Amino acid sequence: MTPRPAKLRITEIFHSLQGESTRVGLPTVFVRLTGCPLRCTWCDTEYAFTGGESMTLDAILERVASFGTPYVCVTGGEPLAQKECLTLLQVLCDAGYSVSLETSGALDVSEADPRVSKIMDLKAPGSGEEAKNRWENLAHLTPRDELKLVLASEEDYLWARRVLEEYRLAERCTVLLSPVHGLLAPRQLAEWILRDRLPVRMQVQLHKVIWGAERGR
Repeated sequence: MTPRPAKLRITEIFHSLQGESTRVGLPTVFVRLTGCPLRCTWCDTEYAFTGGESMTLDAILERVASFGTPYVCVTGGEPLAQKECLTLLQVLCDAGYSVSLETSGALDVSEADPRVSKIMDLKAPGSGEEAKNRWENLAHLTPRDELKLVLASEEDYLWARRVLEEYRLAERCTVLLSPVHGLLAPRQLAEWILRDRLPVRMQVQLHKVIWGAERGR
């Protein structure tokens, strides 16, 4: 194999169950890229902001292949903050993997390989980063993609309800509402969704239910 010169800074590559999105529960290889331009108040991966290991694309592919699963999730930090992330997504798809991309929605998603399922956040006010939402990204979402809104309070929920209607989000793709672990009770969010009959899917972070805050899970 001819080595590919591109390199990315990687915080970790690990095998676990997908804890979020409509792929929840699937054994998945996670490729966590280092770096993020956002500082959400409830962030649970601050360790990915800096550090990491420089790896070639071939080294990443070799590590991914060692786990023997067809599902790969490229995450961060904010993976699109590294320009070679787009190349990584392409080569993973070329290798036959079913690839998802977890992105904050603050950076342009239009150039991501169309074979990738984009799991894109919209930042609620409680995140402290609402102003970073790149609303034009919505035009690049397809039914194979998903929107995730992580909510820390009733204020966040009311915001989510408003943007759901204003941007007709459920007509674009699956919309996921998720409570911030330890800040908003899942039962409370469930009751609001049922009361308002929102066309969304509620999710909790399965990996935290199973392993708590253990890193690499």
